[in-house]
Amino acid sequence: MEKRNIIQLSEFDVTQKIIESLSNVCTRAVLFSVKNEAKDATQIADELQISLSTVYKTVSNLEDLALIDVEKFVISSEGKKIKHYRSRIGKVEITFNETEPVLHLYPNNNS
Repeated sequence: MEKRNIIQLSEFDVTQKIIESLSNVCTRAVLFSVKNEAKDATQIADELQISLSTVYKTVSNLEDLALIDVEKFVISSEGKKIKHYRSRIGKVEITFNETEPVLHLYPNNNS
């Protein structure tokens, strides 16, 4: 089964996916970690004391949802390209109307 990209999802699907993602404590921790400064996956893993694979899975999901960006690339001494991630959002509000949740995302002004 082919995975749908973010453009192919309805607005409600996107809202639901973001809300589900933000309900995960690890996802929120990663977002908070990269809100004020860009960090690479190793820095995030060390700071949060979580596995590197969990960080990569989380940032991949956050990139798919357009909640974080790669702010810059750094080339390591071994010649590897290292991504530095930065939160695109600074504040989230979730409210409920009569039939569905309403999501408000505010830009990260710490850029």
